[in-house]
Amino acid sequence: MEVNVLLTLLLLFLTGVFSLRLKTVYTRAGEMVVLHCPQKNDPNTNVLWTNQTRQEMNLTSIMSPQSADLNQMNVLLHGHSLVILRASLSHQGNYSCSVRNASRKFWFSLTVYEPQSTEYEERNRYSTTCYTQESCTLYCPTANIPTRDTPNITDRGITWHKEGETVSTPHDFPSAVERDGGIYKCIRSFLYDGQIYNMSFSVMLKIQKSEYGKPEIISPQQNDVFHIDLGSTLVIECKAVAYSDYDVVFWLSENSFVDTDESLPVFYNFSRTKYIDEVNMTASLVFKDVSEEDLLKKYTCKLESDHQQSSFITISLAEKSTPAHRVSLFPVLCTLAVIAVVLIMVLLLACHVKRSKYSSCSA
Repeated sequence: MEVNVLLTLLLLFLTGVFSLRLKTVYTRAGEMVVLHCPQKNDPNTNVLWTNQTRQEMNLTSIMSPQSADLNQMNVLLHGHSLVILRASLSHQGNYSCSVRNASRKFWFSLTVYEPQSTEYEERNRYSTTCYTQESCTLYCPTANIPTRDTPNITDRGITWHKEGETVSTPHDFPSAVERDGGIYKCIRSFLYDGQIYNMSFSVMLKIQKSEYGKPEIISPQQNDVFHIDLGSTLVIECKAVAYSDYDVVFWLSENSFVDTDESLPVFYNFSRTKYIDEVNMTASLVFKDVSEEDLLKKYTCKLESDHQQSSFITISLAEKSTPAHRVSLFPVLCTLAVIAVVLIMVLLLACHVKRSKYSSCSA
């Protein structure tokens, strides 16, 4: 492989076009690969493609739609792109492209590896870094894939697999942890003429400890209920700790934002205190005069962070009820009062009767 590259560089030097760089492209036997000519001209301008390995075969001249060689070579030409539908060892070699009647060329060295080649895996591996407790999404590389306007080639999506696993693997992590690290393979699939053609890439995911702590809401707790008398004033403090100046906490009423306008019957105010390595925030939800309408709503304190998924807690209000001992004592007291009145009346009546009898005896 290195010998081929050196020979190509020597050829470039001898032909006087050494100033143009050589691009090395790697692919795997059986997979699709696309060479994009970087000539800065009108995309509709015809591009001349040649294969130096095949005695400077002019690919452009044999790639007419009616050419029988099209199916045999598994090669398509579109604009500035040369598409190899299913690479084989016969496609390996040096290619050049240039705009017609132009003397300057751009060179490619295409290397085709065996399907199980470990060298290909190493050369075709990309890397990305995510941080613990932060949201993370893997992206499948776009190197040497067909352009979206390539005729009759339809993108059929991407499948992800983690090394050592056979089932499909998620490629996004709401809160990354160390065990999410490893090597992932993404397979891009394309449909052409009723056949599926694939391109595979390896992505190494490295998980590092976050330089931030995990922002969180300290109080209140999820589904807390605050009991209040109708007509009373109520203040509910949502306290949170964060580690970035861009984190913020605020209140929602159902799905609407609560305003900070203090002239409104319900509003919130915000305060922030910054220490060396953390930020303490408080969003105070204020009810000037709790109404029955307020009791019917859910209120949500939301913490938005610039480096992890948002968090929230939801609370509600309820009217205070009369204590149970007061409710049960009232009828007892009423009953005792009635009994006392009856006893007094009976005693008075008895006394009156006794006095009447005494007066009769004296006469």
